[in-house]
Amino acid sequence: MNLEPLLQIFVLICFIGLIIVLFFEHVDYILYSVIFIVIASIVSAIFIPEVRDFTFFMNNVEWEVIFYFIAIFAIVEILKENNFFDEIAFRIIKRYGLRPRKLFYIFCIITTLLASVIAGISIVAIFVPLIIVVCRKTKINPTPFLLGISVCVNLAATLTPIGSAQNILIANEFALDFNWFLFRIIPYFFITLIITLISLDQFLLKRSLKMPIVVDDKEDPLKNDSDIMIKGKGGRLIRKNLSLLIIFVFCLIIIPEGYLVAIIFTIIFLLFNPRKGDQGNKYSLIHYLQKVDYKLIYFFIFLFIFIGLMEINGTLLLLEMFIENLSFQNELILSIIILITTSLLSGLLDNTPVTIIFIPVIRILISSPDFYAFPLLVAFILGINLGGNFLPQGSPADLMILELGRTNKIKDLTYKKMVKIGGFYALIHILIGIGYLIVIILFPPT
Repeated sequence: MNLEPLLQIFVLICFIGLIIVLFFEHVDYILYSVIFIVIASIVSAIFIPEVRDFTFFMNNVEWEVIFYFIAIFAIVEILKENNFFDEIAFRIIKRYGLRPRKLFYIFCIITTLLASVIAGISIVAIFVPLIIVVCRKTKINPTPFLLGISVCVNLAATLTPIGSAQNILIANEFALDFNWFLFRIIPYFFITLIITLISLDQFLLKRSLKMPIVVDDKEDPLKNDSDIMIKGKGGRLIRKNLSLLIIFVFCLIIIPEGYLVAIIFTIIFLLFNPRKGDQGNKYSLIHYLQKVDYKLIYFFIFLFIFIGLMEINGTLLLLEMFIENLSFQNELILSIIILITTSLLSGLLDNTPVTIIFIPVIRILISSPDFYAFPLLVAFILGINLGGNFLPQGSPADLMILELGRTNKIKDLTYKKMVKIGGFYALIHILIGIGYLIVIILFPPT
């Protein structure tokens, strides 16, 4: 008796169980993640000898991503301890504090454009603490700002070949340069961004401006605001850290090994921001590493292992074969199927493994004389990047926004709310994408 289908179903049920747990805000999702991954691994090891080897688990974790997260979190902790976000917030409040709508558009547009050339999680790590500080000091609910950035950052990844790890993989595989993205993707991007910002403004921000800020007053990290915000002081330190941050962003653009850049700049930020004490300046990396919240990092390790289990038991291969068998369909239907399928999977899984799974499928399809490569590649790029809005675990940036929201006691920024808003905009973006595919197939560019 072939037990492989039963194993595939069992591991899939464990994975779905992990997703369901995320909907319950007061449940320790790390505890349940450990339970589900242990059960799935033990059952898999019974039938698959390779899973019994510890190296299987080590090899399936993308350690570059894990070290990147740790380094980014450490940089943020260094900047927070040196009041960088508070000082920047003070300057922003002086200029835009009485115009929250303008503030919303500025934050969303800046983060969107930056996220088109740098990993969205880096932008989120830098801007979310700043946005929370600004909103609290101006008595504005930060939730619409954070949800707006969540939606826009995932959209931003479609714009350039370096906007995300998955775009880099696709661009390298199919030799797509900046010009290709400029002429093929940018019309969709700007139309969708305008619709997204206007609708977020009208249906989310406008309503929230009439409501008070929702935080846990007992544990508000900014309750001692007068001790943190020293107006007019620290200008030299702010300029120094801002310059380092700009150089850091530039290095992330030109150097593909983002994890290495992040680790090096963690040391640089540490050296430029010594901790002052009775015995003089101290350089303590362990101090900041101890302040890092590792829950998100652990969760990603579990996700990588689940993907490895589904790959070795043949679940992902079945999906690949299913998509390949759709090649008999016409070009428009096939493009729409690719767009929808990759979007849904990117919502459930991390985008990078979904990209790796689909690259050989797309390669086979575009090698056929029956299909034109342009719409299939557009559908692939849009689907892979837009799916992150369906469920937060499909986007590292969304998970970081959620975790930072929890850390800063923003009560109404919940997993359910992010699924509701993100899922709605993912659907809107996909519908616009389908319309865009229809146009480029009926009226192909010369």
